[in-house]
Amino acid sequence: MDPAEEDFVAEAFADLVRPEDVAFAETQPLGTLGPPKMWSPRLTRLAMAYDRRYPGGGVQFLVRRLREVRYYLTEPTLAAEVRTFVQDGFTQDTDVVIGHSLGSVIAYDLLRRKELGAVGTPGSGLHTLVTCGSPMGIPAVRRLMGITDGTLLQLDPPIRWVNVYDPDDFITGGVGLAAVARGLTEAPVNNGIGDPHSALRYLRSVPVARAVVGDRP
Repeated sequence: MDPAEEDFVAEAFADLVRPEDVAFAETQPLGTLGPPKMWSPRLTRLAMAYDRRYPGGGVQFLVRRLREVRYYLTEPTLAAEVRTFVQDGFTQDTDVVIGHSLGSVIAYDLLRRKELGAVGTPGSGLHTLVTCGSPMGIPAVRRLMGITDGTLLQLDPPIRWVNVYDPDDFITGGVGLAAVARGLTEAPVNNGIGDPHSALRYLRSVPVARAVVGDRP
């Protein structure tokens, strides 16, 4: 990671770790997570603290996902290409969009830019956004999106927003979006212990199915 990447990942970890886990990590040798990492001691300590909360390798996945989110949000040309690619999958009859993980950030970005769902745009018949395993609950991610602390996420009517999350999902810090979004319906699910961030398990959940058919989760 270059210094800017590392600063962002460390900021995100700092948003997620608990004080007691940080205190524990400070007492452990840097090799606790395995062989020495290509990370600074600062980031390694934060990773150790988060690993105490979500053991089993979730730290590596979170770092990877955070780097992907940052890449999308800091490379305007790439982001525009991604949004165009997503738009090409929509027709005037598309009425529901589901975004998982980074996909939730991209879907929200498309809607807030009015590049999707507005009259004359692809998906002009869109009425529901379903987000799953979204990292937008992490303050560092929202800041990188240009959303200041204390500003709520929101979509223009008539778009209905349903967020589904697993409290054991290590990518989200185990939290949903209800506290940081206006007009959002939220539902927790249990994706099991194997991979609580699994897109397939989210898609198979009852709240997502109900949102797609128009029922309340």
